[in-house]
Amino acid sequence: MRKPADWMQMPTDDRILEVLESGFRFTPAVIAENIDKSRTHVSRRLSDLTDYGLVEKPKRGYYEITDLGREYLAGEIDASEIEANED
Repeated sequence: MRKPADWMQMPTDDRILEVLESGFRFTPAVIAENIDKSRTHVSRRLSDLTDYGLVEKPKRGYYEITDLGREYLAGEIDASEIEANED
């Protein structure tokens, strides 16, 4: 069972991670189209998910899931125990 954190917006964040779990890199616009949300909203959520290490931005404008993101989806970690990157 997944353990989301208070900072997460459910079910949107889970849906974003599930799209990225496919192993492909996607732009916010492509993710938004697949989960029926606005690109702006998805971009904001991706920013938070990146800050907490669940997704990363390997190339400008593209996002992919991290190992930590996969562990969260598998219910192996409690997202409330993850600290945001202070950069």
